Amino acid sequence: MEIIQPKLFVVSAPSGAGKTTIIHRAIGVVPELVLSVSHTSRRPREGEIDGSDYFFVDADDFTRKIENKEFLEWAEVHGNFYGTSVKEINKRIENGETVILDIDVQGAQQVRKNEEIKAVYIFIEPPSMDELKNRLANRGTESEESLQKRLKNAKHELTFKNQYDFVIVNDQLDSAVEEFVRIITRSFSA
Repeated sequence: MEIIQPKLFVVSAPSGAGKTTIIHRAIGVVPELVLSVSHTSRRPREGEIDGSDYFFVDADDFTRKIENKEFLEWAEVHGNFYGTSVKEINKRIENGETVILDIDVQGAQQVRKNEEIKAVYIFIEPPSMDELKNRLANRGTESEESLQKRLKNAKHELTFKNQYDFVIVNDQLDSAVEEFVRIITRSFSA
């Protein structure tokens, strides 16, 4: 599994912390950035597009890809598989793009263990667990059981934040985006 030496940004956050919104806004400001499109075994949410939001595959296909070592990292989260394709990352880097990996803490640990890969690690933190609960509830997509599972996972994920190079508290979205963009652009000149 050879990865072309990229400029990678690994971004993690508990579900509902605002990571996806921050990343998409930053991509709008910094044209060199692209978001890696992950594979997942979960069903598409309304409005999600295969190949754009995720590559949607069934669990059997995902398992075959694991066995064939096609993923830089992969994890089972909330009962579904998610993984980053080595081929997809290399394609982006060969095109001269700087790649953001939007992955959970398990995936970030897998990437960090690969000594051939140099990356900047950014963790997006919610301002509080109460605010996180409100954000998840306001999505209108979570059952009570799912909401509680995500909150429990969030508490666990927050214990890893000190392993990241930067932690951004998403208390005010515009400020969080500005901080994220500052980190990215400083890394370009490093």
